[in-house]
Amino acid sequence: MFTGIIETAGRIKNISRNTKSLTLCIGASFEGGFVLGESIAVNGTCLTVTEFGKDWFCADVTPETFDRTSLGQLHSDSVVNLERAMKADGRFGGHIVSGHIDGTGRFVSFARDENAVNVSIVMNGKLGEYMMEKGSVAVDGISLTIARVRQEGSDFVITVAVIPHTWEHTTLSSKKSGDIVNIECDVIGKYVRHFALLEEHKESSAFMQDFESFH
Repeated sequence: MFTGIIETAGRIKNISRNTKSLTLCIGASFEGGFVLGESIAVNGTCLTVTEFGKDWFCADVTPETFDRTSLGQLHSDSVVNLERAMKADGRFGGHIVSGHIDGTGRFVSFARDENAVNVSIVMNGKLGEYMMEKGSVAVDGISLTIARVRQEGSDFVITVAVIPHTWEHTTLSSKKSGDIVNIECDVIGKYVRHFALLEEHKESSAFMQDFESFH
């Protein structure tokens, strides 16, 4: 489990590529070093440390993760957001983040508004259905609050207001229009919608059974 508060930035040292899987080696350092088998969110994606040194670690990206995330677009020298898994006695500085990416969005634009930077991101309707004003979303692992949501055809565009610290200490400031970002929807919203759909399915099935019995 993570909180969406980025600890540091890492830099890709090496990538071993297969058709739809990767092994990433990332240059980074954390206080206390690394632990074999620990979880680290890389651009919001929960990966497992399989090898490490003093200031680097490696992790595997499976085909499922490759398909769901933007990690396949990384290259040597790419900068990534990093967060270690939350300790049981830690603080929730952001929101509950699982590190399980739901899909990707596309960076549209940014506009400065005094001390904030308003970032707009477009995503498909399946992801957009989970977006709500003042709700939470993780963008490349960064916990952000949704300021506005609007629908454009089958897509949704969200706007998030980014504070100076987050803008300066994450990869957001390096994004350009068209860049792909990882999206993790709010986990509470996902569970609520899941159980609501199950309830709708039960009611629909019960109605059809009653209808068929009546006839």
